[in-house]
Amino acid sequence: MALLSMLSEQPAHAYRLQQLIKERHKDEVVNVAQRNSVYQTLDRLLRDGLIDVQSTGRNENRPERTIYQLTETGLSTLREWLHTMLAEPAREFPEFPAALAFLPTFGPQEARAALTRRVKALEDKLTALDAELKEVASFLPRLFLIESEYQRAVLEAELTYVRSLVADFASGRLHWQPPT
Repeated sequence: MALLSMLSEQPAHAYRLQQLIKERHKDEVVNVAQRNSVYQTLDRLLRDGLIDVQSTGRNENRPERTIYQLTETGLSTLREWLHTMLAEPAREFPEFPAALAFLPTFGPQEARAALTRRVKALEDKLTALDAELKEVASFLPRLFLIESEYQRAVLEAELTYVRSLVADFASGRLHWQPPT
């Protein structure tokens, strides 16, 4: 979806697509850490007819670059995916709720210590995100920041919840019974 969206703006080569995603901080919501995954995704989009090769060329001492462009099928697929993802909640499996499901595997002290470390990590992430939002909001319209606003709301809700769990450990409101 990220690559199709970038290509809906203008044709580009793989490296430029990865750069744009990082420059726009979209790598916070899509994983493009490995350039190879961008190439693999482009190959799949090409095979599926969602993109075409616009041109292939070489500039001076640079490696050969393939410029990709979005097809009509790619644009309609992108719009369909976006509609579905916005309109229909997906069944997702994030790690943290899974870890909470198996919390009794730890002892109470170990669980409380891990959750206390998580509180600190969440506080740090929230501080960094607030700084980023403040900086970026000075030159980008809100429309381009809404995924960061969403991330902030989710982080804040998680932080509130984890703090309450740590407080429940401290007060004894969370009773620990090892598995039988």
